[in-house]
Amino acid sequence: MTRRSSKGEPAGPTNPPTWDEKLITALRPWGREIGGILVFLVAAISLFGLLGLIRTTAVAAWSSFLWIWLGWVSLPAALFIALLGLYNATWRLEHPYHPRPAVWIGSALALVAFLPLTHLLAGTTLPESQLGQGGGRLGYALGEPVHYFFGTAAAYLAYLALLWYAIALITGWRWVDSVRVLRRLAAQLRGWARSIAPEDAGRAANRPEPRPVIDRRKMEKIKREAPPTAPRPPVRRPVPVGPVEIQRRHPLLPPVDMLLKGGIQKLSADEIEAKRQIIQKTLDEFNIPAEVLPDPLIGPSVTQFAVVPGYDEREMPDGSVHRAKVRVNRIAALDRDMALALAAPRIRIQAPVPGQGIVGVEVPNSAISTVRLGTVIESAEFQKIQSGLGMALGLDVSGAAVAADIAKLPHMLVAGQTGSGKSVFINAIVACLVFNNTPETLNLVMIDPKRVELIRFNGLPHLLGKVETDGERAIGVLRWLMGEMDDRYRKLSEMGARHIEAYNKKIRRHPGVKTLPTIVALVDELADLMVQYGAELERALCRLAQMARAVGIHLIIATQRPSTDVITGLIKANFPSRASFAVASGIDSRVILDSNGAETLLGRGDMLFLSSDASTPQRLQGCFVSDDEIDRLVRYWQEKWPEQRRGPAPWDNLIERQAFLGDKDDLLERAVALAQKYDAISTSMLQRRLRIGFPRASKIMEDLYEMGLVEDPKIGGATRRTLVDDGASDPLRDFLTKHGEDYIDYPDKPDFDNP
Repeated sequence: MTRRSSKGEPAGPTNPPTWDEKLITALRPWGREIGGILVFLVAAISLFGLLGLIRTTAVAAWSSFLWIWLGWVSLPAALFIALLGLYNATWRLEHPYHPRPAVWIGSALALVAFLPLTHLLAGTTLPESQLGQGGGRLGYALGEPVHYFFGTAAAYLAYLALLWYAIALITGWRWVDSVRVLRRLAAQLRGWARSIAPEDAGRAANRPEPRPVIDRRKMEKIKREAPPTAPRPPVRRPVPVGPVEIQRRHPLLPPVDMLLKGGIQKLSADEIEAKRQIIQKTLDEFNIPAEVLPDPLIGPSVTQFAVVPGYDEREMPDGSVHRAKVRVNRIAALDRDMALALAAPRIRIQAPVPGQGIVGVEVPNSAISTVRLGTVIESAEFQKIQSGLGMALGLDVSGAAVAADIAKLPHMLVAGQTGSGKSVFINAIVACLVFNNTPETLNLVMIDPKRVELIRFNGLPHLLGKVETDGERAIGVLRWLMGEMDDRYRKLSEMGARHIEAYNKKIRRHPGVKTLPTIVALVDELADLMVQYGAELERALCRLAQMARAVGIHLIIATQRPSTDVITGLIKANFPSRASFAVASGIDSRVILDSNGAETLLGRGDMLFLSSDASTPQRLQGCFVSDDEIDRLVRYWQEKWPEQRRGPAPWDNLIERQAFLGDKDDLLERAVALAQKYDAISTSMLQRRLRIGFPRASKIMEDLYEMGLVEDPKIGGATRRTLVDDGASDPLRDFLTKHGEDYIDYPDKPDFDNP
């Protein structure tokens, strides 16, 4: 058969259709059914994978993807898609119920509304949503912005309204029906109100008074004729401290009411006015034109009076008057005179107050208020910190809460003489960290040569090993931290991540691989360790401070004596954030803060905090945590986390290795590697390989024999067969594991059976 062209001439034979064209032509009428079957199969496999009924690699990866993005809503979402596919596969059959398109749209909107509602109800944080808890990543992305900007109540109302609209689409409920119901309810409420109070009396009581008529021309004339007024001095108002809405917490974290709260003791108006008059009188006596404002900032330990410098007037030869601003140094030089006039032990003058055109005179209160950790944790300043490494510092001179993020510090240096509150401040930091972190996200390393301050945290599941109290073991701990830092950098390099947050975000995509927890190392009494291990300790601290931030390792170092031989210039350069309590002299204050001021502190938690992004220190009253609160926190975590670490610390093997090799030859480790590599070795072989003499090689061979790595010496033969193969991971470690107690005797060996 031939076909003809448009001109009537033959156009050639027709090509027969291919097999794929025949298949497409045959399946085209059944396209909706085939698509529905495919959708149903994918949804059913996803549902079975989420329930754990199918465990293949591909299904497990797909199920993990759905769970991470949809969270708990992934199960009803898979069921909804399966029903949608089943309906499209059987749409030609007779159904008792044919859903309208609005039903499918309403069901989809209901799933969308359930995502943020599940996130809000579960109270998941960002790391938890990354693991698929609550509404997953989509639930966090939909619910958290509304919650952050408009509050919890507005977020619930918004998404409940969306859910109600979805239900209205499914059931066919109209807005007119809703209005009708609301009107009926309003009528019932109106009748109930009339039965309680008469309508005429209510109208008469609530009738507004007539507003007076204002003549604008007359008001403008009064303003023009009014005499000019001098500019008013700045008015400072104290920042109120009070509990705010606490962020949603992990269900395993301790309850907020476990920590005690406390407020600031109020000063009488007569006492404040009397102190203000004394300061004003002192300025007048020294002929310093300045005004003391009547609205001081009242803090827990001091009251800061604001002094506005005036102008010195001098008559010039031509008869004119020259006005010059009073230098702040003249006011700052009156600290001792004001202390004498006020009968105060110490007075600190902040000249000037950063960001304000005033000079602050800080006068001690008659009684120092105790700042509780629970008060600062409930404040809005602490709730702003989204990281779990938030640290409650205390209250400033205005009574406002101050908090910091350890991840941004990233390391801190603490100094203060005995009894100034330094150790209590460190205890508050530890309590704040364990209050807001689980042992899976935070590990603590503690070194306390004083043996009495941090020892109470033994048994805490966040703590790696126990609190180290011996100097030799403390150096081993820092060596282990450096090794852990290098190992973490290797892991980050393998994953192509620049910091620990990016690494943990990528590693969550691989089920079965644990994320890296943050490590906070606290060292108390640095001066005692520097006396014994100065050079090595300085190298370890500086190397950790320079590199450990990106891999989630942070250091908090404390010392009683902030002298230049303890806090060297290299340590100061790598610890930008510092906190100083009361010190003995201005020299110590300049060592720790690079400025004077710490010598005028009052003690008992009164401190100056210098952040890495601040130019001047900020005066605070540090948080106080009682022994009972610490004991409750430790007991709580021991009950909630029964699988706490009971074995040896991770640095024990390193310490034992260093102690064993301390009195051995430096080349013993290389000799062990040779014994592991070759089937037989001899003394002459050790001489050649290690390039040493015969006596030294013989001594190393005896050490290898004592360790059980070579056989007994044969009569008439110099070659010995090795008893370790190349497959052994670390023969020296295996030997120390079995016989370490017979060869090593280091002080203060921990007892893990009695934490």
